[in-house]
Formats: sequence, C-alpha cells, structure tokens
Amino acid sequence: PIAFEDLSDRYNLPDGVAENQNLLMYTKAIQKIAEKHQVPFVDVFKPTKEWYAGEAPMTIDGFQLNDSGYQKFAELLADQIFGYDKSKTASNRQMVLDAVLEKNWFWHDDYKSPNGVHVFGRRYNPFGPDNYPHEIKKKREMTAIRDTAIWMAASGLEMDIKAADKKTHPLSQVPTNYKVGDYGRGTAKYLYGKEAEQTITTAPGYQIELFASEKEFPDLANPVQLSFDNLGRLWVAVMPTYPHYKPGDPKPNDKLLILEDTDGDNKADKQTIFAEGLHIPVGFEFAPEGVYVSQGTNLKLYSDTDGDDQADKVEIILSGFDDHDTHHVISAFCADPSGAIFMGEGVFLHSNIETPYGPVRATNGGFFRYSPQRRHLERTAQIPIPNPWGTAFDDWGQCLFAETSGPAIRWMLPGSIRPRYGQANDQAKVLLGEEHMVRPTSGLEFVSSRHFQDEVQGDLLINNTIGFLGMKQHQVMDDKTGYRLEWRQDLIHGSDPNFRPVDMEFAPDGSLYVVDWHNVLIGHMQHNARDPLRDHVHGRIYRITYPSRPLVEPAEVAGASISTLLDNLKLSEYRTRYRTRRELRGRDAEQVLEALQIWKDQLDPKGEKYEHHLLEALWVTWGLNRIDEDLLSQLLQANDFRARAAAVQVLRYTGHQIENQVELLMKAAGDDHAHVRLEALVAGSWLLKEDGMKILGEAAQYPLDEWMEAAHTRAITHLNDQNLERKNKEIRTHLEGTDRDLFVKGKALYEQDGYCGTCHQQQGQGLSAAGYPLLRQTRWVVGDPERLIKLSLKGIIGPMTVKNRQYQGTVPMTPFEGLMSDEEVAAVLTYVRNTFGNRASPIQPEDVQSVREEIKDKQGFYTASELLEMHPHPTAER
Repeated sequence: PIAFEDLSDRYNLPDGVAENQNLLMYTKAIQKIAEKHQVPFVDVFKPTKEWYAGEAPMTIDGFQLNDSGYQKFAELLADQIFGYDKSKTASNRQMVLDAVLEKNWFWHDDYKSPNGVHVFGRRYNPFGPDNYPHEIKKKREMTAIRDTAIWMAASGLEMDIKAADKKTHPLSQVPTNYKVGDYGRGTAKYLYGKEAEQTITTAPGYQIELFASEKEFPDLANPVQLSFDNLGRLWVAVMPTYPHYKPGDPKPNDKLLILEDTDGDNKADKQTIFAEGLHIPVGFEFAPEGVYVSQGTNLKLYSDTDGDDQADKVEIILSGFDDHDTHHVISAFCADPSGAIFMGEGVFLHSNIETPYGPVRATNGGFFRYSPQRRHLERTAQIPIPNPWGTAFDDWGQCLFAETSGPAIRWMLPGSIRPRYGQANDQAKVLLGEEHMVRPTSGLEFVSSRHFQDEVQGDLLINNTIGFLGMKQHQVMDDKTGYRLEWRQDLIHGSDPNFRPVDMEFAPDGSLYVVDWHNVLIGHMQHNARDPLRDHVHGRIYRITYPSRPLVEPAEVAGASISTLLDNLKLSEYRTRYRTRRELRGRDAEQVLEALQIWKDQLDPKGEKYEHHLLEALWVTWGLNRIDEDLLSQLLQANDFRARAAAVQVLRYTGHQIENQVELLMKAAGDDHAHVRLEALVAGSWLLKEDGMKILGEAAQYPLDEWMEAAHTRAITHLNDQNLERKNKEIRTHLEGTDRDLFVKGKALYEQDGYCGTCHQQQGQGLSAAGYPLLRQTRWVVGDPERLIKLSLKGIIGPMTVKNRQYQGTVPMTPFEGLMSDEEVAAVLTYVRNTFGNRASPIQPEDVQSVREEIKDKQGFYTASELLEMHPHPTAER
C-alpha cells in the first residue's frame, strides 16, 4: 500500500501518524509472505512517503492519489516491474493512453455491470434471457477489439474501431409486453403543452404550469432530480441512458443541465450543460467546491474552475458503492443543516468504500452521510427498507424519508444507531394511515413558503408514480417522542398515464417545481430493460403556484455580503436558509465567525423565533467545522425541546472538536423530553463502549416508549459487539403436514422485497389509493385455484373488480412464471389462500406444474375478462 499523506494543515483530515504505523506493518507482512512464496514484491510505502515531503499534495484526501500522484506512481510501478529501460512508445503515449481508457471503460462495464442483478443476478428472470446473453457476448467482443487497438496504438497505428464493432454479435429487437390500446390504458401517445397541463388537477386555489419540456429542450430527457443553486437557477439531472448502457449504442451521455428563465415569464428559455458524458446520475448536491454526483460505484465531484458554468474538473471522491441495481444505487441526495450529504441506497446491495478514516461497509437498504468538510463518510442508517427515494429535513433538522417501493414514510432518527455489518437496525413506525398510502413514491419536501397558505406551512409533500399519479400532502403532528401524519389533500393529481412526478423543490420565489419523468413504462421488474416502449426522449418540469397570494421576493444569496446572508437566516423559507448556509460554507471562516458573533448578540432574546435563530447560527459554525461551543451549550439548555434535540444532533457529529462530548450527552440523556433523550441515546451508540453504555444507562432511567425501546435494546447489543437475533414469531395456521410446510415457505416468499407483499402489503390489505387490490376474503384469491395459478404465472393487467371496487390495472401484476418454481408458486398461493382471514384449499406443486404446461405458449398478461370467461365466479362478483 502507499503511505498516508498528512494534509491536516489544509483539510480536516487525519494526520496519518497512526495510519502509517499500521500501513508499515502491513507492508512488512506482505513482503514477508511474498518472499516466502517467491512472489515479486514492490515496496511502494517508502517511496510514496518520501514524495509527501514536497510542497504540492500528491493525494486528494491522504490516501487517494491525485493526477500528479498517479503519474508519479505509474512511473514507479512500471520501473519496478519492468525495469528502467527507456520507453519505446513514448511518442505514442497519448494514443496508447486513450486506447487503454477506452478498453477499460468497456471492461469495467462488463466486469462490474450496472444492473448486474438483472444481467445475471436474482432478477435475471423473467426478462433477462431475452437480451442479456446477447449483450454480454457483444460487449466482450467489443472489449477484445479495444484490446487489439491498444497494441496497434503502441506501434503508432490507429484501429478502425467503428468498423470492427459492426461485425460484433447482433442484438435482436426485444418485444414489448405492453399492449397499446388494450386494458383501458389508451395509446402510447404523448401530450404536450397546454394539453398536458390540463390533465393535471390541483387542489383548490393552486395552479400548475409547464416550465420546461423536451420539446423546447431536447436534452431534458428522463429527468430524475432537480435543485436550485445559490443564484436561483434550476439544475436538473437527466438520464436517457436508463436503465443502463446498451452495447452498440453510443456511450452514455446523461447530463446535468442548468435551466433559466431570463425574461421573467415563468418559462425556461436558456439551457446550459454543466456536465455531460454521465451514466445514470440519480443524485446530486451542491457544495462550495462543486457538485457531488452519483456515478454508479463512484461518488464524483464536478467543479467549474473558470466560471463558464461547465465542469472542467472531475474527481472520484469515493468508490466502492454497489450499483448492481441502478435504481437502488446511492440516490436522491439531500443535505443536512451542516451540508453533509444524505444518500439513499436500496436493498440487496453490498457497498464497501475505502475512506481516510477506514472502510465503510454497508448491506441492503439504508443511508450514507458524507461530510465534505471532513471527507468523512458513515453508514448513518442501515434499516430494513427496500429502496428509499426521498429524504427531507424539517425546520429543526429532523429527517423523514420515504421507503418508495413500500408506501411508508418514516422518521430516520430511531433507526440511525450505529449499525453492524449484515444487520438491519429496527426502524421507526409508519407515520401515516392506510387510507392514503401509495407506492412507489419518489421525492419529499416540507412546505415552507409564504407564497403558500399559512395553515399548510410545515406540511409534508410526497410524489407517487404508479396508480395514483400525483403529489399527496400530509400534516405533520407530534406523537409523543416522534411524529404522525394526517392527510390534508392531494396537491396535484394527473390523469395522463405517462405523468410520473419524481422530485420537487421550492424555488427562491416560493413556487414549487416538480420533475416529471414522463414515460409510458416505469419500473425495473415489470418490463424488459430493453422494452422498445421505454422512453428515452421525454421529460417535463412543472411549476406550482397559489395565484391569490404574492410570490416571495427572492433573497440575495450568491455573492451577497456576509451580513445579508446572516439576515437571510431569519427568513421563513427553509430552502432560502438552506442555500444561504451553503453560501456561507464557501466564505472565509474567520470573517463569517466574526460577523456571526455580532449578529447573534443583536438578536432579541424575547423574539418568538429567538432560539431557532440561535440554532441557525450554530448550524453555520457546524458547516464551517468550527463549532461555537458556548452557543452549543446554550442551546442544549434551550426552552424549546426541538432546539435542544437539534443541539444534541450537532453534538453527536462533533466529538472530534468537543472535549466534553460524553458529559454533555449524559446530561441530554436525562432531559425532560423523550425526543432529546432519544437523540442522546442514538449519539451514544456511536461512541466507545464505556462511554456509550453510560449514556444508554442514563436514558434507561426514564420510560422508553415505542419510539425508543428497540433503538435502546439494539444499541446496547451493538456496543457489546454482538448481533441482536430477531425472534422468529410462531407461525400459526390450521394447515398441517406438508400443507403447513408450503404455508410457511409461502409466507417468506410473500414478504420478500419485490414480490407480493410490496404491492398487496404485509397484511393483504392492498393499497386502494394506489390501485393495488386487497387479498382479504375475495373470490379472486379463495375461488378457482386454476384461475389464481394462471394470473400468478402470467400476470394480470387492466380493469378488474374486487369486492365491488373497480381497479384500473394500468400497471401489470408481475408475472412470476420465470421467478418462481412450481413449489414456490404453490407455497405462496397456499399462504394467501389461508391467511388474512382467508380459508381455502392448499395448492400443490403438481397443480402449478399442470397449469404451467397448459399455458406455456400464452404470450403476455391475462386480463380479468379473459380469466373470468374461462373461470367465472359462481356469483355476480366480476
């Protein structure tokens, strides 16, 4: 290994003393083993340590080489392995480098294929066999061509790669399983302009207008996330390459766009491409040093060093994030009050990221938190969630998130105790009732705009993209230690089946902007990745206003004086304060801290928002990594428990600066309010065992309610370096023998992510608001077994009536023909027919085998009418 460079005088990083002691021992151990087995050994620790004596840094963060470092390292490695002879291809150096980089791209796309779970993993069936064996063959032929090109380049020859690629394995057209014009779905027609606007209904008093579309800006294809910069300009990540690169196509050219309204007519009229050549940018967030972007296995920083609004410097900041499902990879970025970036990650991923502080390892669903100021990454929450695509912080820094694949919205804090590898923490309870649960969701935002009505301030907005197409609005209410949500209204609701709202953010003028992914097809599992109806062209941005109230006067942020920026922290709009804190993080820390002290002293202690203003000041110092300890101490004793809880949250992350962190957390663990105690409990789980156990012990002196008990139990277990074994609940059923065995197996399958319970829910109640039928005591479930087997194997689409309720069925039920064996289908159907209050005959594997053989030649989904014609209900229910 290379040595660790001391950059602590430039950045807030480890000084490398302890790291280099370990690395030296590691180097000696490797050398000893290499000599024993007569394996060539190159000592790179000693020479790289000597390089660091120079003035110019050789790494970006102490352990990852920068460009200069890599050039020096490459020469060292080549000389040590191949000798010191002068290169015979020096004149062709750039030509060879370009050829190597080209081959590397294709090799990496094969070796670590994005969407590997579909290419050759657990979701290969049912669609993968149609295309991926051919794509793999073609990609490897293209890689071999590029290997030949390297050898030719070394001789000064240029290979005609395009001509060679044309002779590689051809890819056949994949048929669509979407039947245009059938099942009440209409055609695949796309609507534009006013015609598209008119398909979206708003809550009374609101108005929605198109801000931009692919018609005016062809690059606005498959937009996935938006955000406003400090200048008030709208940035949009677009990814027409989704779900991932197809061999033979041009290399990925996803983009990060800047859209501006230069004439004030509320329509975009200017586009700037900040970054291109991206591949599935499912998350981005601004920082003073540039824009952090999700790029598969890498977190990259794109910077504009010359002020032309185009990225001219790209750095891989961290690597090792798993991307074998491209809609589970780190995504939906959102910053906390310090500017640390929260990044959601989905189930069945396994990430292993090397950082200056050591490796961070993660399994399955959860969240990362990356602090740019410290180059510090943590797995801040590892919880049993499928695929989170929505994170939002309220006025007091509390974080809620959306599960996305499931309908739940939850509070992150209880699940954010320090995790153990391979273990999921317990998570907080679901915050909203069943009546308005929808899925799959995408995007969260708190209402914080004087342009919207006074009574809706603090409400939570959440988008949904299948079934119910729109945005639901919920009131946020206190519930003992935590929260609960009460539905207020559907802010927008679209009737165009192509309308797919996936993200939103309040603009500087208080209006709300919404991203419309806009696609006939949506979802990884329902259709082949190469289905010809997967759209790679369309995308919309909408703007929601409340015309009877004035817009907000945009605050001055970019380039504003420090005093102006500090006064912005008193404004009502959360997003204005969010962007202001970001601007302050890019200013001279000494100047900001000096002005902040004056600003803080001039606040009115009797003011209604005095403690919140102080909290904003504390957050500024946190963002500068220069905590004001006196202010922290003051807020830990604030009158408002929300301010105290927020101060404990700051304390949790600043133990590297606060010497008496443990003492202060002990006091917080004995706070009068349970929310504050929970913050202290969670913070304690991240400390050394002796300190953490003290804090947890203090918290346990007070009642542990439903928000705290599981977190407390698991925190103690983890501090004792143990896993908390989940108790298997007794499975009760009237079935016996082999039928009971089928039932038990079926229950596990039903509850598996992406299977039946995802849509029909764990108690079989369905999601009526989202268009997913219930399974309780319906003849579709307990009636004709053959009919049930058929719809399970082939899937079902289109209108159907279940217990006198009409479901449109615009999104098909996944066909399990290629996903489950005969025994597995029999098991899950036996389970659903004998749970949720149902009681019906079990289904045997041989029954499934017989039906599978009978319908093997049927193409596409069944419809309800088709099934009822073959297997009618014995009564009037249809």
